[in-house]
Amino acid sequence: MQALPPPPPAITAPAPDRSEATTGELRVAAALTDAQVRVDSSFTGASIVLYGAVFNPTDEPADVVVVVRGPDAPIRLVKKTRTSGVWLNSRPVLFEGAPGFYMTASTRPLSDIADFGQLRRLGVGVDHLRIDAPEESRTVTRYGVRDVVVSRLGDDYLDWRRAVIRLKEAAALYDTDSRGVEFVDRGLFRAEVELPTVAPTGKYYAEVWLFQNGEPQSVSNLTLTVEKVGLERDIYEFAHRRPWLYGVLCVVLAALTGYGASRIFSRRS
Repeated sequence: MQALPPPPPAITAPAPDRSEATTGELRVAAALTDAQVRVDSSFTGASIVLYGAVFNPTDEPADVVVVVRGPDAPIRLVKKTRTSGVWLNSRPVLFEGAPGFYMTASTRPLSDIADFGQLRRLGVGVDHLRIDAPEESRTVTRYGVRDVVVSRLGDDYLDWRRAVIRLKEAAALYDTDSRGVEFVDRGLFRAEVELPTVAPTGKYYAEVWLFQNGEPQSVSNLTLTVEKVGLERDIYEFAHRRPWLYGVLCVVLAALTGYGASRIFSRRS
């Protein structure tokens, strides 16, 4: 009977360099359950889960802050003013770069995580939200209406800025949740991003900040796309590529609809 050869020696695979390197590194990693949201006629909003892990080799606790910012778009405001006993609209004010969507979620209130200066420098929180405006004020005419572009409104600037935030919050487009980030296990966290029905389409950018002792230690950047699909997308693209033709077709369609309705009701009467 022939003897079997001895088994080969066991080979121990070395640990990956990446795993070894993260054991002593304080950082955060995050991802989205869905990085693309499709908007059609039946869209009623979306709820996306942002999840991640905190690698913390120290005994010091760390906080997580999630910031999601939607595409910037101009926003036009007017103020009701009383003149000679009559309420009239003031001259319009145009902010050129207000985010269409903005939310923050954190493990604790932001004021407990970092000081005012740190939050302002990073632009974290609606109180520190950067709303772009040109350096020099100018007046432009659009569709026969004179708009004032915000730049040097003096003390009134803060009032106009607060009005932008108030209107966006009323439409559920701006939100602050001081307990929106929840640790589900040691080092593992989750947060929900709620998109309302009126959420603008385009690229959304998410920042996941890791704070320790009031200082930012790490950040993870994510991208979310909200886009129209189906017939809604075709109409949207047609309206932006050929606005004049789109306007003419809308007028013709409205006229035909009105004419058809009048004919139907005239026959019934």
